[in-house]
Amino acid sequence: MLTWIIVFLIVVFVAAIFAFTGLVKGLASLAKIIFYLFLTLLAIALIIGVISGF
Repeated sequence: MLTWIIVFLIVVFVAAIFAFTGLVKGLASLAKIIFYLFLTLLAIALIIGVISGF
């Protein structure tokens, strides 16, 4: 149980560092771009799968 507390404490410190330095805004915009890219690739793959009869 003590190991879980230490792990969560480290995660909280890392999250606090990101939150206080403003790095989160850049990472959030990057995450949005990656999300929409993979969503587009999924739609293309589904369309190709339906056309090819898979």
